[in-house]
Amino acid sequence: MTHRLPPEPRRTVELAPDEALRLLSSVPLGRIVLPIDFPQRALPAVRPVDHILDDGDIIVCARNGAALTAPTEQADSQGVAVAYHADEIDHNTGLRWSVVATGHCHLVTDPEQVARYRAALRPQSAHGPDHLVRIHPDLVTGIRRAVSD
Repeated sequence: MTHRLPPEPRRTVELAPDEALRLLSSVPLGRIVLPIDFPQRALPAVRPVDHILDDGDIIVCARNGAALTAPTEQADSQGVAVAYHADEIDHNTGLRWSVVATGHCHLVTDPEQVARYRAALRPQSAHGPDHLVRIHPDLVTGIRRAVSD
């Protein structure tokens, strides 16, 4: 019979926005939460997407016809309100972090930026992303599960 040692005590630490963005930049995938208009109501949708960070903004891939593309094309100057989440979990140790950024997004249309972002992102298809979307976070929060001292 194998006896497991009790896990080391854990604590949750709130992250400063800069540290949260640094962790977000360390992983290539996240999930975007955005409003989807259905008849007579708006409901949230969650989509996994590739991302990179550029000067504090989150740049994500959006496929043509994807749930994200239509709202951003129709957005006013403020953009579409979204949340973006990424995390990393070590299932062996139970240590993890989670970051949520909320803000507004717009399609990236500048040809030089599009070319630079396409080169930096690891697209899921051979054609690369159909559209690129910039999320300017107004609020960045994060937590880390760490071993207690």
